[in-house]
Amino acid sequence: MRLDLQGLAARHATARREAADALTGLSFGVEQGEALAVIGPSGAGKTTLVEVLACARPPSSGALQVDGADPWCLPRRALQRLRGRLILVPQVPPLPPRQRVVTAVLAGRLPAWNLATSLRSLFYPVDIPAADEALEVFELGDKLFERVDRLSGGERQRVGLARALVSPARLWLVDEPLSALDPARAQRAAAALVREARRRGVTLVATLHQVDAALAHFPRILGLREGRLMFDLPAEQVSPQLLQSLYAQHEDELRGAPTPPADVPIAPPPPVVMQCR
Repeated sequence: MRLDLQGLAARHATARREAADALTGLSFGVEQGEALAVIGPSGAGKTTLVEVLACARPPSSGALQVDGADPWCLPRRALQRLRGRLILVPQVPPLPPRQRVVTAVLAGRLPAWNLATSLRSLFYPVDIPAADEALEVFELGDKLFERVDRLSGGERQRVGLARALVSPARLWLVDEPLSALDPARAQRAAAALVREARRRGVTLVATLHQVDAALAHFPRILGLREGRLMFDLPAEQVSPQLLQSLYAQHEDELRGAPTPPADVPIAPPPPVVMQCR
């Protein structure tokens, strides 16, 4: 899937009506099969950006085109079909706590299944080998039949990535997928994500706090600060000086803040309700 943004502005999900836009004047394109990482300090607007690209939040001004179409000018059913061709993996995947990991992973297939298959898979997973293969990519093969509420935060994040692998989506939008992983495992997960996207010819946009992982594994880097695009460059052209400017007054994030323990189960997040206009 191809993405085109022209002068795009958008509000944060919880912003008041009078609040300033979280994104301002973004213009760039993403080619089919391209992999890029979006970096920048906290509050840069990275999560808002992936929500807009996922057609979950309309821009407040400017234009977004997905495969040449404006999502918000499509009829409702066409918009639903478009959403079925992409997957948004949030930082904390909303996984039902009592669900088995295999079922949580195979939920990525729901856009391609009819109602009967979807219901059947809740009781007996339809394609266990596919879920197992996806989990193995992220070093979770031994968790196939584990309950979600017994997973650590880092394991839950990797289950969300495995869900993308089994989905029919042609666009992967991944928001901070490494935040609960230790540095070594974060590097391996980032490498696996880019490798699998390339193997499938899928377009990948990922937001990352781990600048070293972004530079090591993603060929293209977007620097975002205070909702504005500061640079859009091949990874090898992102200099230490550019990074210092991007993270000015947020140098601790550039150095890498301590990661939370990856072996402690976490409570599931509250449900998120998104409205479409």
